Amino acid sequence: MQYTEAKSGRIFIIRLEHGEVVHEKIERFAREKNIASAALVAVGGADAGSKLVVGPKDGGARPIDPMMHVLSNVHEIAGTGTIFTDEDGAPLLHMHMACGRDKDAVAGCIRSGVKVWQIMEVIVFELVDAGAGRAVDPDLGFKLLEIRK
Repeated sequence: MQYTEAKSGRIFIIRLEHGEVVHEKIERFAREKNIASAALVAVGGADAGSKLVVGPKDGGARPIDPMMHVLSNVHEIAGTGTIFTDEDGAPLLHMHMACGRDKDAVAGCIRSGVKVWQIMEVIVFELVDAGAGRAVDPDLGFKLLEIRK
C-alpha cells in the first residue's frame, strides 16, 4: 500500500447538459480551474450510445484489452471518480458509473464516452497538496495512480 495526505480545497457544483461527453467536459473544467487532484460524485442520466469499459477480455493479458458495452437506451446513473494530473500536467478523470434501466444494470469506466441525457449533476471536491498523479504503467498500458512524495 502507498498513501499520501491531502487537504480539502474548493468544491464545485457542475450541471452537465444533454449530449455533452462527461470526461471531456470535466477534464476541460479541471484545466480551466487549475484542478490537479479531486474526488467526484455524479448523478443523472446517460444517453443511448454511451460507451463503458466493463472489464478486460483476459485478466492475465498485458497490455489490457478492454471490453466495451454500449448503452442501447437511456439509463439512470450514479458515478464516482478521481482527477489526477499526468506527467504533462493534464488533469485526467477516472470515473466509474453504475447505469440502470428497469431491471437491468451495468457498471464500468466512462473513459470511452458517456453522453449526458438531459442533465447530470457532478460535485467536484478539490484535493490540495495531494502528492499524487497519473503515470503510464508499461505493463498494463494505461495511466495509473502514482504516489509522488
